[in-house]
Amino acid sequence: MDKHSPGARPVVLLVADPDVDRQGHDHLTRIAMAERIAVLHGSVYAGEFDPDSDYGGRPYFVPDCTLLHDDATRIGVRDHDDLFGGVVPYAFLANKIISHPLPAADAAAPRGWSPMLAQRLGGAVLPGFSAFDAGEARHAGRRLLALGQVRIKAALGVGGAGQAVAGDPQALDAALDAIDPDELREHGVVVELDLPESRTYSVGALRLSGMPFAYYGTQLSVQDRDGQEVYGGTELVVLRGGFAELARLPLDGATHAAIECAAGYDRAISEEFPAFFASRRNYDVIAGSDSRGRRHRGVLEQSWRIGGATPAELAAVEALSKDPGLAWVSASTHESHRPETPPPRAQVHFHDPHSRSGPILKYALVRKHGHTA
Repeated sequence: MDKHSPGARPVVLLVADPDVDRQGHDHLTRIAMAERIAVLHGSVYAGEFDPDSDYGGRPYFVPDCTLLHDDATRIGVRDHDDLFGGVVPYAFLANKIISHPLPAADAAAPRGWSPMLAQRLGGAVLPGFSAFDAGEARHAGRRLLALGQVRIKAALGVGGAGQAVAGDPQALDAALDAIDPDELREHGVVVELDLPESRTYSVGALRLSGMPFAYYGTQLSVQDRDGQEVYGGTELVVLRGGFAELARLPLDGATHAAIECAAGYDRAISEEFPAFFASRRNYDVIAGSDSRGRRHRGVLEQSWRIGGATPAELAAVEALSKDPGLAWVSASTHESHRPETPPPRAQVHFHDPHSRSGPILKYALVRKHGHTA
């Protein structure tokens, strides 16, 4: 990283959580990704952002969360070329609750809530509701139970944390009672139809160094040290361009449908909230059967910040940037909770055999390439 382009903007990590564990795997992974982004930009990684530092020019930001518009403006983020992540006008847009309508027209909602968004999203999401009142959430959950088993998701939960499945009113009530009442009122809760038999796709778009990239893929599952199934990584196919280029690929029907869901979701957000912008757009799309055997498909949640698939995204972009003859790259990211040796050519960004919590090993691989004709 000592060789960099003259005038290149320094890359800085923006940490929103003052209590972040700076020795934890999440933080160390974000540092590793910021360093890789700096290389792709022909620049240098300049550490955590300090508003009092002189960076010799406007820095490029890698935030650990989706930014609010006012905060972004204050630090100098003007558009998607200023950060790896996204900017939203309202805080609620950064979590799970935006995917579903309220239980009723007069239901409790935060400032800026748009009832039109649910209409724009249409069939891009699963049947479900978002609520900011415990009583309204219970009522919505009972309506959904008529269709089958439901999943309750706390708005601030990451990955599968803060989630529960209910097949009857008693289990629904217990799951809602487990959510802090103040958190529910401020951030909301999602109640949606559960798909016990399912597959989760990752579909996304990136903009790095002024160039667009897009990808599709599927998520991997592994067992943690307690034997529980958890996120284990993502396998992606990455190419130059955007969602339109993905849609033209000769793929199977299920993958095409997942891409259409993600693209429709992304379009609906941009149309309803014009102030939104992002250079990293990732959508988890689930496809499967509910507890009564009916098929469904829809976006589970969005991510407009550095995420679990980012190591694979950056590894693929690096390969595409080095070889203009490549049409696409297959890359993957992996998280292991058990001691193992990284495979040859792995890009390791976290390895701590003595880690007491979370993954022990995290790495990315570029597996194969497709050349232009």
